Amino acid sequence: MKRFKIIIVLIFFTGIIYGQQSNTDLYSPGKIKYYQDILNFKDDDGKPQVDLFIQVPFREIQFIRSSNGFEGGYSVTVSIYDEQGENLVLEKVWNEKVSTNSFDEVSAKENFNISHRSFNLEKDTYFIKTTVMDRESKQEFSSERLLTVKDFEADPSLSDILLISSNAVVEGMNKVIPNISRNVSNSEKKISMFFEIYSDSDTEHKIEYVISNKEKEVLTTKTESQAVNKGKTQVYYTFVDSSLGLGTYLLTVTIKDNNNNNLVAATKPFYSRWIGLPSTVNDIDKAIAQVVYIANPDEMDYMKEGKTEQEKTKRFLEFWKSKDPSPGNDENEVFEQYFSRVAFANENFSHYVDGWSTDRGMVFIILGVPSNIERHPFEYNAKPYEIWQYYELNKSFVFTDQTGFGDYRLVTPMYGDLFRYRY
Repeated sequence: MKRFKIIIVLIFFTGIIYGQQSNTDLYSPGKIKYYQDILNFKDDDGKPQVDLFIQVPFREIQFIRSSNGFEGGYSVTVSIYDEQGENLVLEKVWNEKVSTNSFDEVSAKENFNISHRSFNLEKDTYFIKTTVMDRESKQEFSSERLLTVKDFEADPSLSDILLISSNAVVEGMNKVIPNISRNVSNSEKKISMFFEIYSDSDTEHKIEYVISNKEKEVLTTKTESQAVNKGKTQVYYTFVDSSLGLGTYLLTVTIKDNNNNNLVAATKPFYSRWIGLPSTVNDIDKAIAQVVYIANPDEMDYMKEGKTEQEKTKRFLEFWKSKDPSPGNDENEVFEQYFSRVAFANENFSHYVDGWSTDRGMVFIILGVPSNIERHPFEYNAKPYEIWQYYELNKSFVFTDQTGFGDYRLVTPMYGDLFRYRY
C-alpha cells in the first residue's frame, strides 16, 4: 500500500571468568545502536498492517574504503512472536548497503539510513524483537517490545501517529522523511506528524491535538475541523508554537463528534531536545548533577542557580563550550565522550541508584574503559569483587559487592587528580 512516498535513502545533511583469570570481555560501549518505530495502519484491503521503521546513524556503522568512497552495511532481523514470546509467528531478514563519497559524510552525526518493512498481522498482542548487526564488525544490538495490533472495526478509526522530519509534494505525491528517533528540536517550535482516519462515510470531524508532559498534565491544546472521506483520509499536520522544555512529552490526537464527544484517540511519546545537547540528556537538573566529575563546586553552583530551565541549559552549554578541545568545528569531543560514558554507566551499573553515581560508574566516567577486568563472583569466604586495571596509569581499583545484589563499592577511594575526568 502506498500511503505516501517515504524517502528510504541515505540522509545527508552535510563472559564471566572465575578466580584469578583475566576477563578480556571488557566494558565496551561499541555496540551498534539504532532507532525504531512500529505503527498500526490499515492496508488497501481493509486488513491490519504493521509498519516497521529502522533508523541507523552512520556513526554506528563501520565503513571501509571502496573505489567510490566508503561503504558499509548491516542486516536487520525482525522476529514476531506470540505475546508470551514462545511461538514464532513471522520473521523477516534483510540487508542494507550504505555508500558515501567522503569521510566527512561517514563521520557527520546528522547522517543516517532508514529502512521500512510492512507486515500483515491479525488483531492480537505480539512480542517483537529486532536485531541490527553491522556487516563489518559483526557487532549487534537488539530491542524488544510488545505491540497490540488494532482491528480498525470502529467507525471512525485512527492509525498510529508517525512523526515526520520533513514533507514535500513532488509530482503530486507526498515525499516524507520520517522522524524515527522522535527527537524534536526545541528551537524549531513545531511538531510535524502524519496519521490516517478510516471512515464508513464522507463526513467532517473535529480533531483535537494535545501536548502533555509525562505526568499527563495538559500543556497546550489545538482543535481543527477535518473533512473525512469514505475509506481513508491522510492527514499531515504541524503543531506550531510548541515551545517545550527539555524532556519527554505525549502527543495525543483525538477525533470528536459534533457534540464534542471523544470517538477515538492515538498517543505518541516524543522527546524535546535542545540543540547542542546529546540525545541521552533529557533532564537538565540531572545533567548538571552528572558533571560532578569534571566541574568544580563553583561551576556546579552557577549552573544549578539558573532561575529557569532555559537559563540552566544556557549555562550548562557555556560550561561545556569552555571544555571544547577544538572550538573551530561543530563537534565537542569531550562533551560527547563524557555523556556517552554517563549513558553507559547508567545502562550497566544501576541498581538502587543511577549507574553514574555508583563507584563503578564514577571510575568509568573519569577514566574510561579499563585495560583489564578481573571478576571474582564466587570466592570462598569472601564477598564478590572486581579488579579494574588501568595499565597506562599503573593503577588498579578494587570494587566489593557489599550486599550481594550488585552494590559494588570502591575499596580504596579516589583522590587528587585521579578524581577528575581526564581529557
